[in-house]
Amino acid sequence: MTSAIQRLGAFGRHPGHVADYPAPAMGRSLVLNATYEPLGVVSSRRAAVLVMDHKADLLHSWGEQLHSARLVVDVPSVIRLRYFVRVPYQRRAALSRRGVFLRDGGRCQYCGRRAESIDHVVPRSRGGQHVWENVVAACRRCNTTKRDRMLEDTNMRLGQHPEAPRHLSWVLVALGNVPAIWHQYLGVDKALSA
Repeated sequence: MTSAIQRLGAFGRHPGHVADYPAPAMGRSLVLNATYEPLGVVSSRRAAVLVMDHKADLLHSWGEQLHSARLVVDVPSVIRLRYFVRVPYQRRAALSRRGVFLRDGGRCQYCGRRAESIDHVVPRSRGGQHVWENVVAACRRCNTTKRDRMLEDTNMRLGQHPEAPRHLSWVLVALGNVPAIWHQYLGVDKALSA
């Protein structure tokens, strides 16, 4: 049984207004170039607008719909632009704590325990930069032990050398996981999405 507030919508709008429906479960859409090259991830609402404006074709939907007074539109999961967009540079994932934890598997790169923070291999106080190649995941104990010392000044060793995420890892960093329906367009393996 629905209440009067649910029937009227959150702000007194009539039932069926787009804002009265919950956002799609995923809420994101993969945008492909005209050549099927991945360009980025946008909100499902933005992707629906691109499809309605005939600027993109719907390739896959989430199985949900957006409703308006006169129109029902599938919520896009993957869209392909109808025109080619030139990409002048190779995209690189922005450095973030979340991205470092994903790259390092949530494990301390010094001892292998569960990581709780990030550490600069060459401390910033010693001229180290805040870049992918100088940041690793670390547990509290190792981070405290290392402090602002160089790695050579300690008896600690890195499990693996830090590097920037590979080609399409920016999608994983942005979303946290890759929906299965996107695998064929991104060329990722299932281990990346788990």
